[in-house]
Amino acid sequence: MKTLKQSGIGDTVRVVKLHGEGAVKRRIMDMGLTKGVEVHIRKVAPLGDPIEVTVRGYELSIRKADAEMIEVE
Repeated sequence: MKTLKQSGIGDTVRVVKLHGEGAVKRRIMDMGLTKGVEVHIRKVAPLGDPIEVTVRGYELSIRKADAEMIEVE
């Protein structure tokens, strides 16, 4: 299992599954990160948090803790 957090800069990955429960999972889905969507990793902050990605045509910054909940291929 590979997560969004483990993906490198410049990678384009596809979301396979969202882990987590309740409000946290709902918030991730509301940001556009749903099953099957392609995500391009643009930048990672110097200390690794947050991660900047492009999803559905817009830029999004996501925390490492949330990125660990997103399984990708």
